[in-house]
Amino acid sequence: MMSRAQVALLQLSLLATTLTGLAFAWMKYFMKSDDPFAVVNHPWQPHLMTAHVLLGPVAVFAIGWVFGNHIWPAYRGGAPNRASGIVSMLFIAPMTISGYLMQVAVADATRKAFAISHWVGVGLFAIGYIAHLIPRRG
Repeated sequence: MMSRAQVALLQLSLLATTLTGLAFAWMKYFMKSDDPFAVVNHPWQPHLMTAHVLLGPVAVFAIGWVFGNHIWPAYRGGAPNRASGIVSMLFIAPMTISGYLMQVAVADATRKAFAISHWVGVGLFAIGYIAHLIPRRG
């Protein structure tokens, strides 16, 4: 059973990390600057990346905090939302590791590969996590 503090930290950190990541991605991939010499597409782009990178460890901490009394016991004992929980659990590591490796990759091709891995991991984690939050009927 998760405490209220665990639930609050988990939900808020995942929400904040998601929102900063989506806003950063929108600015990076879908906006274009009028200035041909600009290195960013929007003035807030570097700040959102910084916020996303700093919020990531908070979300990882929150996931780790609930692992011992929610994730692992539910996995071992079988829980009503087990399938969705397992899907999200399986993509915690790929999502996290690719996010960190993307920051330290030097070669463009490597960084792009980690970016794609991160997007896939995040997408699959999000699908499982959102399904896990939907109450089951019956």
